[in-house]
Amino acid sequence: MGLPDEAKRLPPPGIINVNSVWLGLSGWCTAMLENSFNRRPALKSGVHRQLLYATIGWFLGYHLRKRELYTYARLDRDMSEYIRMHPEEFREKEKKTMAEVLEDFHPIR
Repeated sequence: MGLPDEAKRLPPPGIINVNSVWLGLSGWCTAMLENSFNRRPALKSGVHRQLLYATIGWFLGYHLRKRELYTYARLDRDMSEYIRMHPEEFREKEKKTMAEVLEDFHPIR
């Protein structure tokens, strides 16, 4: 399930990204829910478990972001290659003015 070697050439994502923040918060909420289900104080007991779950969520979010960036980079590369190989399908379109695009306006009264 690891990334291929060509993914290692991409720049690493930032430490703080959307996936890491959401999954880190989800891990922390999971630890608080576990405390609540076991009838313990939600915030004050098992702080080490809260930190562990938040760290695991952050780690998973970081690697999910890495996979996401690799997937988008691969798709961009494939599309660019296709456009380069088939230029006849991607000709420059003639520029139109707005008067040519819009229909004439005739008020109805």
